[in-house]
Amino acid sequence: MSAVVDAVGFHALRTLRAERPHAVEEALSSRRRRDIVRGDGRLFIVAADHPARGALSVGGRDDAMASRYLLLERLAIALGRPGVDGVLGTPDIIDDLALLGLLDDKVVVGSMNRGGLRGASFEMDDRFTGYDVASMVRSGVDFAKVLLRVNLADTATASTLEATARAVTAAAEARMPIMIEPFISRWAGGRIVNDLTPDAVVLSLAIAAGLGASSAYTWMKLPVVPDMERVMQATTLPTLLLGGDSGGDPDDTFSSWEDALALPGVRGLTAGRALLYPPDGDVAGAVDAAARLVHPLDPMETSMHSAEETR
Repeated sequence: MSAVVDAVGFHALRTLRAERPHAVEEALSSRRRRDIVRGDGRLFIVAADHPARGALSVGGRDDAMASRYLLLERLAIALGRPGVDGVLGTPDIIDDLALLGLLDDKVVVGSMNRGGLRGASFEMDDRFTGYDVASMVRSGVDFAKVLLRVNLADTATASTLEATARAVTAAAEARMPIMIEPFISRWAGGRIVNDLTPDAVVLSLAIAAGLGASSAYTWMKLPVVPDMERVMQATTLPTLLLGGDSGGDPDDTFSSWEDALALPGVRGLTAGRALLYPPDGDVAGAVDAAARLVHPLDPMETSMHSAEETR
């Protein structure tokens, strides 16, 4: 299917949702699946689970992700680019992409907890309001994802820790990989702020890694911070880097990703807003640049390309 979704495609999507809701299940069950880790053993996942937590802003624009049509168009472009292994989303996003026929040969990652809405008084009560493991197994979702913000001054953290531990245990029992995105967080000026110092990331990692009855299927999803080498020495778990929305110079962002991707234990990148809403609007260009970092040519391919260029 074309990487561009036009008005006809959106009309068909709306019609299916209204008149044939069972088409969602059919599209998910019939899609062509793949091994999660293959080839060079690295993963490049495009993230799109932000809207369900009320996080619509990108780079200072509050409503950047408000248009579902624009988001789906950009996801279609991203998923059509070489080197993109999969997508992370809530059920509404994944169902749209399945109906549009965009999930063949992709790793589908289901987002489980979006209840800690951005800016809410209950933001730290990060309830599981999206997928659960049983529904992901039924739908053919390949990978689970959990956000874990640990606020030592907020008692709501306890229930999130418990729910995350249950999710990790259930995922291990189903032999489904599950990535945990941990932060040490605090209230500041009425909003939640994540501590991105290396010490805080190491602490969040230590807490997250111990959750559940088994860590056999646990992955980490970590922000890129200073002294990432020390951070990665704190775990043996496979780790994907968190892209985030830096709002800074894209060249600096890509450079930091490149350095961190070279560290032992780092298996790839999960990025969303920085690639789907780049400052210059070139989604394909941003995605391609990130894909080259995650899946660089191996020495044999590099030599072949060089030989072709000199002919």
